[in-house]
Parts: sequence; structure tokens; C-alpha cells
Amino acid sequence: MAAHEEAIVRHWTEIATRTSRGRLTSAELTLQVRDVLGALRAILGQDADGDVAGADSGESRAALAELSRTWARQGFSPSETASLVFAVKEVVLNLGEAGEAGAGELATTDFLVLSLLVDDMGLFTFETYTKVRESVIADQTEQLLELSTPVVKLWDGVVAVPLVGTLDSARAQVVMEKLLQTLVDTGSGYAIVDITGVPAVDTQVAQHILKTVVAARLMGAECIISGIRPQIAQTVVALGIEFGDIVTKSNLADALLHALRASGVEVVRRASRDKVL
Repeated sequence: MAAHEEAIVRHWTEIATRTSRGRLTSAELTLQVRDVLGALRAILGQDADGDVAGADSGESRAALAELSRTWARQGFSPSETASLVFAVKEVVLNLGEAGEAGAGELATTDFLVLSLLVDDMGLFTFETYTKVRESVIADQTEQLLELSTPVVKLWDGVVAVPLVGTLDSARAQVVMEKLLQTLVDTGSGYAIVDITGVPAVDTQVAQHILKTVVAARLMGAECIISGIRPQIAQTVVALGIEFGDIVTKSNLADALLHALRASGVEVVRRASRDKVL
């Protein structure tokens, strides 16, 4: 492998190009192939009998892990990532069949050892890829939760939380945290929880909303629930859910008007210009 390194890298890169389907440049693939080849040679040169999990294979594992992270973030599948490693077996076989000097003398047992090691390396990249993707998905889920639960300031002393979609435990926790932090930052005394975009309200959703209201009250803010559609009202009554003394309104406009009046702001409808004239 040392004597035919350039031939191995060239052929390996050609195979990897088919796998990448234009998502990586030839220079990027060549660099990654050299890293994997270096990891393979390092493991073969260790005293750990070619063990990927050996104590002396730390740098090789780091190189393989970096490959997995790179390909995971660039949208490659785990099988595509592992196939890049497995391709070295085809490269070595082709060198032997081509009659390269010294390459054809590779014994069957030696190739078997190489094959087993490459399989272990491929499995390691597969496992690392899975962990990276799980981490990426978790980060994206957290970002979506942040984006799907905005807290907006409607007026001095009045903030609103427009909820859209299903309200589960994880999202309810994010809503509560963001609302409480916004109440502290703005010093608002009124918070409107708008559930117009919530498709259905069951006992669990109602409990999440009530917990958010209670938490806001502990911060000294009064909550108003808006977006109570006829279907939701019927469901709440059928389930026997009670909101107690919490103010509820059918839409966000009525809730804002109530909050403004409760905070001492008089809302006066101005006469139209035609009537004035």
C-alpha cells in the first residue's frame, strides 16, 4: 500500500466520485481519501493486530469520526459514508488483477485481514454518523421549538404568545420559559396566550396552558387566553376542563382590548372623516 499510494488514492477517488454524485469536488474527495488511507495504514502498523478500537488507534478513529461528521452535515447517507471506506477493497483487488509490481503477491490471508479491518472501519463510521445525525436532529428540533414559540410585544405592558400546532410537554416548557423571560425583560403586566392556531384542545393541552398561566401569575402578570373557537369551546365543556377565573376571549383583538382597558388605557373609536364633514 505504501508503494502504490498514489495509484490507490487515484482509483479510490474515482470510486468515491461516483458515490458523491457531484456534492464534493475532486480535491475534497482526494483529501478525505488520503485521511482514510492514512488511518488504515496507521492501524495496520500498530501492535494491536489491526484493531480499530485499540488503544493505539485513537488518531485513526478521530480521522474516521471527522469524515463521518463532514458527510453527515453535507447530507450523505450512512451507507454512502461507509461505502467510501469499503471501496478500498475494490481498489486493492484491482491493483492485484492489473499485475502491478508487488501487488499481485498479496496473499489470501493478508487480504482477509485487510477486509476485516476495513469492515470494522466502515462500521465505526456508520455508528459515528448515526450519533452525529441524532445530534443534528436534536439541534434542529430545538431551533424549531424556538422559532415556533415567539413571544411578541403588542403594547407597553402587554405581550402575546401565538401558539400554532400541537402543544406537547417539551414545547410547553419552552413556551413557559420564553414567556417568563419576556415578562422579566419587558416588565409587562399582561400576557395573551393565543391558541387560534392550535388544532385541538384536550386535557393535556389544557393542563399545559394552565401551568403557563399559573407561572405567569407567580411573576405578577395576568394572562388572557384568546382564540377560543366554537369547536374548542364545545370540547372544553365536554371534557369538563375549567379555566377558573382566567379571562378567555374568542380572538386576539378582543384579548388585546381587554388587556389595554385593564391596564388603564382608554380605547376610543375615532369618527370617520365623512361623518365629521
